[in-house]
Amino acid sequence: MTTTFPPSSSAPPASNSGGLMAWLRKNLFNNWLNGILTVAISAMLVWVGMSFLEWAFTVAQWSVIPANWQLYFVGRYPNDQYWRLWAIFGLVAILSGLSWGILARNTAQLFTKTALICLGLLGVFGVIMPAPLTSRLLFLGAVILLAAAAWGGRQLGHSVAGIGRWISFAWIASFFVVMWLLAGGFGLESVSTGNWGGLLLTLFISVVSILLCFPMGVLLALGRQSSLPVVRLLSVLYIEIIRGVPLIAILFIGQNMIPLFLPQGMRPDNVYRAILGLTLFSAAYLAENVRGGLQAIPRGQMEAAHALGLNPALTTMLIILPQALKISIPAIVGQFISLFQDTTLLSIVSILELLGISRSILANPSFIGRYWEVYLFIGVIYWLFCYLMSIGSRRIEASLNTEH
Repeated sequence: MTTTFPPSSSAPPASNSGGLMAWLRKNLFNNWLNGILTVAISAMLVWVGMSFLEWAFTVAQWSVIPANWQLYFVGRYPNDQYWRLWAIFGLVAILSGLSWGILARNTAQLFTKTALICLGLLGVFGVIMPAPLTSRLLFLGAVILLAAAAWGGRQLGHSVAGIGRWISFAWIASFFVVMWLLAGGFGLESVSTGNWGGLLLTLFISVVSILLCFPMGVLLALGRQSSLPVVRLLSVLYIEIIRGVPLIAILFIGQNMIPLFLPQGMRPDNVYRAILGLTLFSAAYLAENVRGGLQAIPRGQMEAAHALGLNPALTTMLIILPQALKISIPAIVGQFISLFQDTTLLSIVSILELLGISRSILANPSFIGRYWEVYLFIGVIYWLFCYLMSIGSRRIEASLNTEH
């Protein structure tokens, strides 16, 4: 007996997408309660948006922003030394472009649609920002340098083996160049940190604190996992004590008590004391983030390394720690974002970072009452940098993802 089967249909499977209206019915109006909530929330959002636009275009006095443009970004840095800041900006643009091109050397397209939109927005900002013509031209030049360096980095990535390591060394060397340009010395006029302020000071404190707290946090995490009782006890005591004290208390201790323990005449700069406080505080939280990653590594990894003849130090450095850091990337970047936002507390200890300089601007009789305009402006700046850090962490996770 021969069994016959009907011929299989060659027609493609039915599409699940039914357009915008089908998506709305499925997700927002699938029953009467969701429909009412959707209409109510939409009406509230429209009302809030219209009210904000009416305030922004008819009530708000945005003149406080262009009138204090330089204070927001560089504080009281001497005008005749602005060339140093532009040199730093250009150096960062070149290194960022090279890093971008090298990381994207294996992608199908360097300047994707998103990248072109971002470059275009930077160009528009350079044209419309309320700054002198020279500053706007220099900003546009830095954007062009970024794009050109990205193209050059892509070419170098294809032709020069190990170029990524050299770029890493260049970033490390650039830190000392930036410090020299900012502070002066060795042939340059010295500029006191009291003249630094605004976004410049916020970024400087954040970057230095991040660079210092990361290795310290990793060492504390390894110390807490150590088999040596003294090392483990000291690490646990440090982490738990620091996590039990508010950051503002640590900042006050750093500003007022550190000089008491130093010899007469040795009084560290306020900015460096603030960096010390932020570093000590963030390292304790970062250690717990890294410890979570260490505990997520299967024990079989270490046993396999021992079977291959690796000693405990090499096992930790080459096998365990890289995997733990990869797992901990979201928590680590979250801690870095928190540290960046915590710099706002420095205004309480008389350091004129971005929030501190904004409070000093609001104390000017010409701008009294302009709270909404000032705080909305710096809020957008904080959000922009935090969002860029978040995007960077997602890109790093994607580039390190070897499981798919």
